[in-house]
Amino acid sequence: MSTGKPRDPNKEHFWRAQLLQWRRSGLSVRAFCEQRGLSLPSFYAWRRTIAHRDDQAPAFLPVQLLPTDTATPASTAAASGLELLLPSGLILRLGIAFDAPTLRRLLPVLEELNS
Repeated sequence: MSTGKPRDPNKEHFWRAQLLQWRRSGLSVRAFCEQRGLSLPSFYAWRRTIAHRDDQAPAFLPVQLLPTDTATPASTAAASGLELLLPSGLILRLGIAFDAPTLRRLLPVLEELNS
């Protein structure tokens, strides 16, 4: 059991966005933090934390997309989990015990493939 503080998804989202903007900026860490009013130690700590979390993320498994005409009836999908209709028209069916963090990382990849 973890004895640390629970994760704050808003903080992680904020720092992931800052790290992405820093990479795109071409600035040094010090210059970026000064420009944004960010704490240099916090920047380094979050960069290390996020890299560690991403290293421990499960690897993606191959996904087979089925044409909609071979789809199972909605009642069967609802009884066995969750069915998502993505803006691209793809249907993503998830079992009852799907992993939410993996789904959060998978959705942008699927949308990028279909854009």
